[in-house]
Amino acid sequence: MNPSSSKLPVSFSIDKLQQELAICENDLWTPHFNTGRYEGKWTSVSLRSQSGLINDIMSFPNKEYKNTELLDRCQYFKEIMDWFQCEKEAVRLLRLGPDSEIKEHVDNDTSYEDGFFRIHIPIITNSEVYFYVDKKMVPMKMGECWYANFQLPHSVENKSSEPRIHLTLDCIRNDWSDKLFAEMGFDISSSPAKKQYSDEMKQKIIAELSRNPSEAGAKIIANLLAE
Repeated sequence: MNPSSSKLPVSFSIDKLQQELAICENDLWTPHFNTGRYEGKWTSVSLRSQSGLINDIMSFPNKEYKNTELLDRCQYFKEIMDWFQCEKEAVRLLRLGPDSEIKEHVDNDTSYEDGFFRIHIPIITNSEVYFYVDKKMVPMKMGECWYANFQLPHSVENKSSEPRIHLTLDCIRNDWSDKLFAEMGFDISSSPAKKQYSDEMKQKIIAELSRNPSEAGAKIIANLLAE
C-alpha cells in the first residue's frame, strides 16, 4: 500500500515563489466552483487551464490544456513546471483565506495508481494551517513539494489570520515520474481497484476519450482493450 502523502526530494526558493505570487496578486481570483465543499474564502487563479483563461479554474481529466498569459509573466513558475518532465494538465494558485476551511471530500481518479498525480508547493503557509489526507496530518512547509493521494478523504483548515496559498500542478504519470516515485519508496506496480465495465460502456468511454486525444487517454483505452 503506497503512502497517502509523500514529500518529493526537491524544494523551491520561497523568495522567488513569493515574488511571482506578487505578480499574480493583481489578477482576478475566482471563487472555487464547489461551494458546498468549503466555508470562508477559497479562490484560485490559473497558470494553465483548458480554455487558456486565467479565471478558468475547472479541472476535467483527458482534456487539452493551455498556458495562460499570466504564466508568461512568471518565469520561476515556468521553471518549476519544467522540473516535472511529464505532461501537465491544470496548474493553479489556490488561496484559502484566514479562518476558512475546505471540508473533507475526495477527488476521483487523482491517485498515482490512476496515472495522475497532483503536486502541492506551499508559497505562504504557517503552523496554524492543518492539511489532512486520510485523517493524517500532512506537515507541508513553504517551498517544499508534496504529492498526496486526493482520492482519499482530505480536508484543510486555515485557523490563522493570513491566507494559505499553494501552487498546484496536475501531472500525468510517465516513465520519468515512475523513476522518481520508485526512489521515494512507492510500489509503482500497484494498480487501482479494477472497475468492471460492460462492453457497451467500454465502447462509450473509448469513443469519448478518442475525441480529445491525450497520453493519459491513450493509456486508459489500451487498458480497456486489454481487459
